[in-house]
Amino acid sequence: MEQNIGPDMVTPCGEGLLNIRVGAIILKNGRVLMVKSKFGDYCYSVGGRIKFGETAQTAVEREVFEETGVRMTVDRLGYVNEVYFYNDTPQKYGQPVYEIAFCFYMNVPDDFDPVTDHVLDGEERLVWIAPDAEETIYPDFFREAITDPKPYVQHIVRDDR
Repeated sequence: MEQNIGPDMVTPCGEGLLNIRVGAIILKNGRVLMVKSKFGDYCYSVGGRIKFGETAQTAVEREVFEETGVRMTVDRLGYVNEVYFYNDTPQKYGQPVYEIAFCFYMNVPDDFDPVTDHVLDGEERLVWIAPDAEETIYPDFFREAITDPKPYVQHIVRDDR
């Protein structure tokens, strides 16, 4: 039976937005795969919004395939991240966002190499980030995910407004 998938789980909430997303922790050779932002000088996790009708696990597996061209399965949930921040996209610049993200460690094939280094119509690109890299990354706890992965789920709360 085919799953009925709806729109992205993002909705207005007063003057802000509520966003529910997934992030993939894709580790290889002591680095994590991330997306280089087109809006600012930072990188963020491979992943995206959960669509209505999906589970977080299904969403992260779909997003990984869409952004890397490689099918991966979830190893385990690593983090639940709650964060407030200001949107930096041109159409919603400065709008406050409350985001809940489920970040999963992925089962990465030994021969993994992204099929493409472009996501979102070639406007952003995939990059490998080492834990000591100078780049700004979101979420910043991914540096710890590279060097000291915990066997339990961590709950992170931040307010970057």
